[in-house]
Amino acid sequence: MELLHLHCAGLDIHKETVVACVRHLRNGKVMTGIKTFKTTTEELIALSDWLTTEGCTHIVMEATGVYWKPVWHILSDGEFDLVLANAGHVKSVPGRKTDVNDAAWLAELMAHGLVKASFVPDQPTQQMRDLLRTRKQFVRERSSHIQRIQKTLEDANIKLDLVVTDVLGLSGRRILQAMIAGQTVPQALAALADRRIHATSAQLEAALRGRVTDHHRFMLKLHLDQIDAQDAAIARIDKQVDGNVEPFRVALGMLIGIPGVSSLSAEVIIAEIGVDMSRFETAGHLISWAGLCPRNDESAGKRRSSRMKKGAPWLKTTLVQCAWAAARTKDCYFQAQYHRLRSRRGPKKAIGAVASSLLTVAYHMLKSGTLYQDLGANHFNHRAKDKQALHLIHRLKNLGFNVQITPSGVNRDSVSF
Repeated sequence: MELLHLHCAGLDIHKETVVACVRHLRNGKVMTGIKTFKTTTEELIALSDWLTTEGCTHIVMEATGVYWKPVWHILSDGEFDLVLANAGHVKSVPGRKTDVNDAAWLAELMAHGLVKASFVPDQPTQQMRDLLRTRKQFVRERSSHIQRIQKTLEDANIKLDLVVTDVLGLSGRRILQAMIAGQTVPQALAALADRRIHATSAQLEAALRGRVTDHHRFMLKLHLDQIDAQDAAIARIDKQVDGNVEPFRVALGMLIGIPGVSSLSAEVIIAEIGVDMSRFETAGHLISWAGLCPRNDESAGKRRSSRMKKGAPWLKTTLVQCAWAAARTKDCYFQAQYHRLRSRRGPKKAIGAVASSLLTVAYHMLKSGTLYQDLGANHFNHRAKDKQALHLIHRLKNLGFNVQITPSGVNRDSVSF
C-alpha cells in the first residue's frame, strides 16, 4: 500500500488524557513513539511542542464529543495539517482495531491516506453555529413547556386550546395570568379575551369552566416562568448573533432571496456550511454531507432501501422547514417541483427533493456570488413539451376523445379533435 505521509501522528482523545502516537519512516523502517498527556492547557501546549520536535506534518484525531475541540484549537496554532476523522469511518476500515492502541491505529491509517477528513468550520462560523444550535434547543424547550401548560389545563378540564389559537398569545396569556392569580369565574376569564377572537362568549365560558386547584396554579406559574426565561435567553442570543453577523452579511443577503428561506434560516445555513464552498468538491458532495440524498443500500441488483442517509441533523431540519415554506410559495420553481414529485413519490420524498434543491441553489450562489433567479412555475412544462403534450393527449383519450394535434402558429395554438 502506498505511503503518503512519512511523519504523522494519531491522537486518541479522552476527557482527561490524550494518547499521542508518532509514526516515522526512516531508512525503510517504521518507528513509533507513544506518550500520554493530560487535557489541561499547559499539557496540550507540551503536546504541541513534542509533536513539533518529532517533526510531524500530519495529525489525525477522532471527533469524540466536544473533547477534541480544545486539542484542535491549540494544535491549529502550529504548522500541522490537522484531520478530524469520523469515528464510524475509522472503525469500518479493516484492521486490528481492537488489538492495538487506538492512537497507533489512527497514525497507521493516516500514513496511508485512509482517513477521510471531516468538515471543521473556522472560528467565526463555529461561534455562529454554537449560538444558533443553542437557540434551537431553547426553542424546543419552550415548546415543551407550552405542551406541559396544555397538559395542566387539560387536567383542570380547561379547554383553552380549543377556543384560542395560541395559548401564549395575547388572549391566552391574559387568561393564564388571571387563573394563576386565583380567578375562577368563567365569565370574568372570558372577558379577558381579545375582541378579535373568533370564539363567541358562550364558547369561551364553556371552555373556561373547569376545576382549577392551587396545584394547577403552581404548575401553570412554574411553566410560564420557564417560558419567559427561555424568551429572554432567545432574545439575548439573537442580539449576539446580530453583533457577529458582519462577516456573513453578503452571503446572508443572497440566501434570503431564495423562496422559503427566512433571515433566521439563512443564518443557520451559513453557520452549518460556512461561506467557503471550496470545501465541497461539488453540490452533490454537500448534499451527501447534509444527508439529503438516498443512502447506498444495494445488493444482488436489488435496492433494499431508499431512505435518506444520516448527515447533519441541524442543517437538515432547517432545510426541510424551508422546503415546506417554498412549496407553499405561489408561482415559483420549488412549488412546481413539489407538486410534480408528490403525485409520483409522495409528500415526504417530494419535500426531501425540494430541500436538496434549496441546498444546491445555496451552494452555487455562495460559490459563484450570483443572486437567485427563479426558473418559474412552468419550468417543467417548457422543458419537456413533448412529454406534456403526450400526457394531455392520453388524458383526453381516456375521456373518450380522438385527439389530433398540429404545430402551433405564431400567436395561437391549433388543436383539433
